[in-house]
Amino acid sequence: MRKAAGCFLLLLAWVAGAQSSKKGRIFFSKSFPGSIPEYFAIEVEAGGSATYRESPAEEDPLRFTLPPGNTAEIFALAEKLQFFRKPLESKLKLANMGVKLFRYEDGQVRNEVKFNFSEDPNARALADWFEKIGETERHRIALERAAQFDRLGVNKALLALEISWDNHRIVAPEQLLPVLDKIATQPNFVHIAQARAASLAERIRTGKTAN
Repeated sequence: MRKAAGCFLLLLAWVAGAQSSKKGRIFFSKSFPGSIPEYFAIEVEAGGSATYRESPAEEDPLRFTLPPGNTAEIFALAEKLQFFRKPLESKLKLANMGVKLFRYEDGQVRNEVKFNFSEDPNARALADWFEKIGETERHRIALERAAQFDRLGVNKALLALEISWDNHRIVAPEQLLPVLDKIATQPNFVHIAQARAASLAERIRTGKTAN
């Protein structure tokens, strides 16, 4: 019993140490006039806490938590990019694709880099992570707004979400479950929307996508 208790305490200490070693945050923004939205920014803490905003001055951003595996992959890509201590802009002459900004902060350390397009596969992979996160949060916003103000538009918002889910473009999907469950169970939504919301909620819980 004492040996088991000692192992358990060691495990707790290891977990506590692993959690305390997590530090730093990564910031991403994209500014692209004429697109929808024209600007968005995402900040991810090393522990997984994250925010999404569509204005630099937005004081009440959307808050969510990324799964540990997603967070670890994002920080691993940032590490491969030397935490943004090197330029990423391609020398190719390309059309405007939106100004992207990566920033890493950890105490007194603050590195950032801007680019329109990068040929570095790690930079492109990291940017795609943030694009997927942004896409997810916009689905969440659209669905919550439709559920509150435009019940006839709920099914359209659900269909758009379903397409992104089947294309593996949704990150931290559990954040969508409260609004999906609300739509699925409340009788004031049309049946087709209720059925689609229930199906999506089940697929998120089981991790199923289209074949």
